[in-house]
Formats: sequence, structure tokens, C-alpha cells
Amino acid sequence: MKTEGGKRIVIVGASAAGLSAAETLRRRGWDGHLTLIGDEARPPYDRPPLSKQILTGAWEPQRTTLRAPQELARLEIGLRLGRPAAGLDVKRRQARLAGGATIDFDGLIIATGVIPRRLPHGDLNGVHVLRTLDDALALRAALLTGPRVVVVGAGFLGTEVAAAARTMGLEVTLVEPEPVPVRRPFGDRVGALVAALHRDHGTDLRCGVPVRGLCEGGGRVTGVELADGSGLPADVVVLALGSTPATDWLTGSGLTLANGVVCDALCRAAPGIYAAGDVASWHNPRFGTRMRLEHRMNATEQAMAAAGNLLGDAQPFAPVPYFWTDQYDTKIQAYGIFPPDAELRIVDGDPADGHFTAAYGRRGVVVGVLGWNAPRQVRAVRNLVVERAPWTTSTDTPALLPVAVN
Repeated sequence: MKTEGGKRIVIVGASAAGLSAAETLRRRGWDGHLTLIGDEARPPYDRPPLSKQILTGAWEPQRTTLRAPQELARLEIGLRLGRPAAGLDVKRRQARLAGGATIDFDGLIIATGVIPRRLPHGDLNGVHVLRTLDDALALRAALLTGPRVVVVGAGFLGTEVAAAARTMGLEVTLVEPEPVPVRRPFGDRVGALVAALHRDHGTDLRCGVPVRGLCEGGGRVTGVELADGSGLPADVVVLALGSTPATDWLTGSGLTLANGVVCDALCRAAPGIYAAGDVASWHNPRFGTRMRLEHRMNATEQAMAAAGNLLGDAQPFAPVPYFWTDQYDTKIQAYGIFPPDAELRIVDGDPADGHFTAAYGRRGVVVGVLGWNAPRQVRAVRNLVVERAPWTTSTDTPALLPVAVN
């Protein structure tokens, strides 16, 4: 099969995105040499359960594995696991591995994901980040000792970890410099509902106060110091401070790097070189903006698009982003984008009842919808985003009142 990728395609990143790219290539009939490089020794696995089912022990670790060994074997992939990529030579069409080995390619898909941010002294015993399965298993082992837990950062990851720890009956403090949790994606009103959810389940929530640093004794973390001078004693500290794209290995490669691997609407970073998943920054023509998404569904869909375009499809990748979070008995699902200057309206249900859907509008059109324990309803209103419905469409019910999102 003729392809922009020639007969040797290398995928860097044995992630959900990397696996999806490999499967798409084979499913489309591409029969050339295929290599999958991964920095972990494990075959590709799913990450969303790490902060939920793996932490609580509801799942055994092997349940996160995305494909059985026989399914991987059928793909006829040259697996290079436990060997992180260390460099890229675009002109010579070579990827260099840690240790010095090089792999030639005609086509390349970059799916290296992200790296968790840390605080100074974040390597103390008792301090954890959560990105890999090994991270999750180490954190679970620590939680089983019944520690006092402080989670720093109340985005999706931090709130999910806090919920898992409270479900295990632990004493949990959740610290966030913004006034409410998950403010960046959803704004103040939904953030306030998430705050109430955690307080109702016994979490000590400290919002609006940045962290000054970690306290240490005998090589272990003993607490967290806040900017207001107060201190939080802790046996375990979880840093959920966001992530940075894993692009250090691409420095000097000639690719454009700016909050990820900069790509066009086809997910192409250079001729024959594409990026997908958390590491890719691309122009989404549906919303007319550049974006980089750290969402599980995007990893799969973008990898499929990147592989198809490497095979010559030349189709812009223009998805409606979809993501979700599970906390306690609450599922929040969202479609679209949620700019900080958007307006919010409740379009169905009532937040006081714990079931509702909301629409987010910007510049006269609906750009996002959110469901709080309302999976059927939020799927029904997804088309408001797909069709770029006028903002007035979400006001058909007289009882609906606009709420500005700061």
C-alpha cells in the first residue's frame, strides 16, 4: 500500500494513542515494517482507571492492559519497550533510543504523552505523582497504611485521587490555589458544585491558597506549608499539579515545539511526521483554534486520524472533544470546549437535585455542554456543539437563567 510513510513506520509512545495508531495502520492494510517504542517495560495500558479503580483496589492491575499478548502479536509490531526515545534526526529519518541505538524510519507518529509537574523536594519519601501504573501501585500501597493525605491540585486528577482516598476512609485535605476546584475547565459555578461534593464526603478543602513548599523530616515528607503561613500535616502528599508535554527528546530535532509538538490541522508536524494524543498541539478547524487535549478519547481518535493522514487521507482532524470524570457517586461528562469567557446556562434538571445538563456559549454559539449524572441528556444536547447552534437555542425553556462564568 502506497503511503507517505514509505515502508518503515515508527511510533514513539507505547500508549493508548500509540497502540491506536498501530492498529489503524494494520486495519487499513498497511503491511510495511512497524516499530513501537515505549519508555515503560509494560505493553500499552489504559490510564483513566489509575486514579480510580486501581487506587481503590476495585480492579487488579492486569485489567488495565489494552490488548492481550496474542492480539499484539497479530499486529506484527517490533516492540521496543523499556527503551525511551532520546533524540530525533528529521533529516536522516532516525529516532535515537536511550543507550545510543537508532531506528530508521520513513514515517513517524509521536505519541509520547506528558510528564507530571513536581514541586521542589518532590522526591522525598511519601511524595507521589500519578502518571504510570507503577505510580498508581506505589500510591495504593502507601494509602493502605492509613496515612493522612494531602492532595495538591484540584483539577480532574487531584479531585479523583482525593475521592478515591476518602472512599478508602482516609483523612484527606485537598489544596487548590484557585477559588474552586476544576475552575479552569468548567468555571466557578460547576467548580463550586465539585467543592460541595467533596466537602459533603468529608474532604478538608483548602481553596484560594497556593502551596509554599513541602515539609521534611528524616528524608520523608511531614506536611505541606501554605502561602498564608499555615501548615498541613501529612504522611502522604500527592502532587496533581498538571503536566508538561514529553518533548525534551525532540529538542534540536527541527520540529516546532510550543506546549507540545506543533502540528497543522492534519496532525502533521513535518513531512511524514505526525503527532497524536496528549503531546500534540494542532489547529482544530471546527473551533478555529489551536488546542492540546489530555483526554482519553482524544488519544484514540487523534491517533486514528494521524495514521490515516500518514497513509494519505489528508483529512483535517476536527473533533468535538469528549471527556469525563468519576468522583464518588457522581459522573461529570462534557463535550466541546469551555473558554474562560463563556456563559453558562442550565438546560435541564437542577443542580440542587444532583442531576442536570448545562450549555456553555461564546460569541453567540454553543461551544460546550456538560452533564452531571445525566449521561442520556448530555448526549442528546451534544448536537448543540456539533451544529454550532445559536446561543439562543439553549434558552427555549422560560425557566432557564444565564449565569456568567468568570
